[in-house]
Amino acid sequence: DPFSGSINPNTDPKQIEALKRAAGLYDPWYVQYCRWVGNLFHGDLGTSYIQHVPVVSLIADRANNTFWLSLLTTILTYSIAIPLGITAGRHQDEWQDTSVQIFNYITLATPGFVFYILGLWLFGFTLGWFPISGSVSANASGFWGVLGSRLYHMILPAVLYALITTTGIVQYLRTGIVDNKVEDYVRTARSKGVPENVVFHKHILRNSLLPIAAFLGNTITGLLSGSMIIESVFSYPGMGKLFLDSISQRDYTTLTALILIFGILTLIGNLLSDIIMSIIDPRIRIQ
Repeated sequence: DPFSGSINPNTDPKQIEALKRAAGLYDPWYVQYCRWVGNLFHGDLGTSYIQHVPVVSLIADRANNTFWLSLLTTILTYSIAIPLGITAGRHQDEWQDTSVQIFNYITLATPGFVFYILGLWLFGFTLGWFPISGSVSANASGFWGVLGSRLYHMILPAVLYALITTTGIVQYLRTGIVDNKVEDYVRTARSKGVPENVVFHKHILRNSLLPIAAFLGNTITGLLSGSMIIESVFSYPGMGKLFLDSISQRDYTTLTALILIFGILTLIGNLLSDIIMSIIDPRIRIQ
């Protein structure tokens, strides 16, 4: 019982029962649910049983860290995935393509937590290039000092996280380039004597990048809600670590709020993908 766990064990049992009744824990489930939904519309997600602070403020403190980590990871993901996908697709069945495919298979087959732990051990413990925990140094002061410390703490987890998440984008872009190479409009352009470099960049690559751009919305929200493992390995105080801590500590109030937020983020990601696709592809707007 998380409620009893947050009360002094020496408290009179009758007083504990009275507190439970006052909190509405003995009400039917549908009454408790309606009360929770009503409070939700007023911005009240309850109070953490463990931290003893409003869940809204608890999540807000962690959401800022997760947002910046996810933003940096997204930038790195696309910066790595697009060149690799272009290289593999343009040089199909050549050594460049084989090298990229090997990289893809390794990152796809390696469990995320193993990859993160190895990176932490090598670059954090062994080489000492990056910090191994936290989001900012205790001695950081001033705007630029804090900003630099935050970025320094984010670099290693963001790079490792990005390397794991590039696999799908690389493979999708490569497949798109390979498929578009044999389309009729590409053959027509080549038959007209259009330079191969122009054919690739104007016709093949442009059409292959359309689905990748549409993935941006889902990628961002997926990183926001899927950062549990990387944040736990690096003890990074974000929403993902808070989610796992809430499970282990049975802090159901915080856990319920986080599940709700992750669900909303998923819906927002799908909406963003549709909006981006309609902007970059006129055919979608016509439909």
